[in-house]
Amino acid sequence: MSPRRNRQYGGAKPIDRTGGDRYGLERTEQWRGETWVVRQLGGGGAAKHYRCPGCDQEIPPGVPHVVAWQQHGDVDDRRHWHKACWNARDRRSARLQRSRNAPRY
Repeated sequence: MSPRRNRQYGGAKPIDRTGGDRYGLERTEQWRGETWVVRQLGGGGAAKHYRCPGCDQEIPPGVPHVVAWQQHGDVDDRRHWHKACWNARDRRSARLQRSRNAPRY
């Protein structure tokens, strides 16, 4: 029996950081007269539990989602949204009422 080969064929692939449609790249969008920076996160980039402001439901770790913040806002102003909730943000009400015992993430 011949020994096993653990060689990778084709060599290392270069990392493209110039743009495109991949996760983690930022784009800007207009919403409610403000400029928002929007970044899509893949499942591997989501390591914590987040609360979506669109549906007030939890985003568990490992679920791809969208992070959005105002262009001239602070780092603490970032909000994590489900992708469908971000796309439907104009059709959803912003006045969701949570119960007193609901956790605030």
